Amino acid sequence: MGLDDKIGNKTEDLKGQAKEHTGSATGNESLEAEGKGDQASASLKDGVEKVKDAAKDLKDGLTK
Repeated sequence: MGLDDKIGNKTEDLKGQAKEHTGSATGNESLEAEGKGDQASASLKDGVEKVKDAAKDLKDGLTK
């Protein structure tokens, strides 16, 4: 996974956490749900990147 991807995913996760906490503190259920969605999206993207990295490592191992 590239550093840009890691930074982008972490940034999205942190923004989601901030939205969730703000929504929870203010009683704004929509903002809270949006924050949870952002966190889930970041987690999914991180998982996809890890699978891509594992596939690349496997390919590299087979071609040596």
